[in-house]
Amino acid sequence: MANILMIETSSKACSVALSRDFAIEFSRETLEGPNHAAVLGQYVEDAMKYARENDAMPDAVAVSEGPGSYTGLRIGVSEAKGLAFGLQKPLIAISTLKAMCCQVMFHTDTEMEEGALYCPMIDARRMEVYMALYDQALGEVKAPCAVVVDEQLIESLLQDRIIYFFGDGADKCKDLLTSHQNARFVKEIRVQARDMLALSIQAYNRGQFADTAYFTPFYLKEFQATKPKDMLSNLS
Repeated sequence: MANILMIETSSKACSVALSRDFAIEFSRETLEGPNHAAVLGQYVEDAMKYARENDAMPDAVAVSEGPGSYTGLRIGVSEAKGLAFGLQKPLIAISTLKAMCCQVMFHTDTEMEEGALYCPMIDARRMEVYMALYDQALGEVKAPCAVVVDEQLIESLLQDRIIYFFGDGADKCKDLLTSHQNARFVKEIRVQARDMLALSIQAYNRGQFADTAYFTPFYLKEFQATKPKDMLSNLS
């Protein structure tokens, strides 16, 4: 088994974890808000110090590829690419949405009903979310997409199947889902670096590595900058 350093910065949370074989040896995380630039470097430094002192130097660097926060993803991917270059180790890109499913699988007591699907949702502001549908083997049923949540979407997703919804995107549209008998909720799912472990090991064993030089985050949709309020007032 490989030692893998994992970085997750796709949301307000920021986390780093180091694995040995199939166990988390070291982790650091903050759930206090988007301050990735202030804390990520120190978390990585702490992880590398632990690795050197405990004969657990990484065989690969894994990073959450998105979708998610534009700024968070840029910071995390930049750190991961620099580390992979410096260590001369491969880079592994992990879907944020699939990592959220792994948290439900391995870090909650949720027992999935037979034939049910996973629907991770990430808040994309207003009533829009990033989402996908996966079966219980994480096979892709619906590809990652950015959608506006409304009654028509919910009805088209659920149809005659049971779906487990989770993530901060699901939290904000829960009221639309509660009346449907096929909707299930898993509370307080916020992806962290440790949730990338199973997917990272799978990718490492299969030799599924990203091109360190050219890899970019999976933003899913174009960045839309907003003007500061004082600038808008000056233009009026």
